[in-house]
Amino acid sequence: MKTKPYRSIPIRECNEPLIAIPRDLFSFTSPHPYVAIGAPYGSTSPWMLRKSVLESLIAAQTKLSQQRPGWKIKLFDALRPNEVQAFMFARAMQEIAVKSGLSLDIISDEKREEIKTAASEFWGIPSEDPATPPPHSTGAAIDCTLCDENGNEVEMGSPIDELSERSLPDYFAGACDEIGKAAHANRSFLCQIMETEGFTRLPQEWWHFSKGDQVAAWITGRDFAVYGRAAHL
Repeated sequence: MKTKPYRSIPIRECNEPLIAIPRDLFSFTSPHPYVAIGAPYGSTSPWMLRKSVLESLIAAQTKLSQQRPGWKIKLFDALRPNEVQAFMFARAMQEIAVKSGLSLDIISDEKREEIKTAASEFWGIPSEDPATPPPHSTGAAIDCTLCDENGNEVEMGSPIDELSERSLPDYFAGACDEIGKAAHANRSFLCQIMETEGFTRLPQEWWHFSKGDQVAAWITGRDFAVYGRAAHL
């Protein structure tokens, strides 16, 4: 499996603390999707971010409220320990194998590597190496969508974490049907709100945004990241 290019970006850790995300300012997926399926969080809350990242997220919510009164950023996931990343990566590999009619218990090393590569298209690779932390373990990455003034999620065309081409941000760019048009417009609007406050969208996922981590540094051409793995992870 090829190493993702962002993993070569050096990290100059700024040591900002993790801060709990205010429950009254945003909408939250409840129960948390990975906690609900038994992901090993231990005592770690997924609803935490680095201080400056959280400040930028709050600013993005303020801007959203000004443009669309009553709308909220709905958080799907934020902080993710490496153990959880490994758990979810394994599940993704299993899902891909099943869709291909295969069993991970009885496949060749070559086929396993192919499945691992496919999973890595949508999931950060688990790593204990401090130089290559999974993005969500830094406390600088967020998976999110939008909900309207009635608390309903707006049309995005595909659910978060779907392992398909529909997850690509511009998948619906040329859509002619109303649902596809709405999905593209809403994805673009979410991106605009987040980018205005300095977030960078992952090229493969319409829902993933980060700031100051290796992914963001790589996409924006910066020489280094300021967030490595959060201290207690």
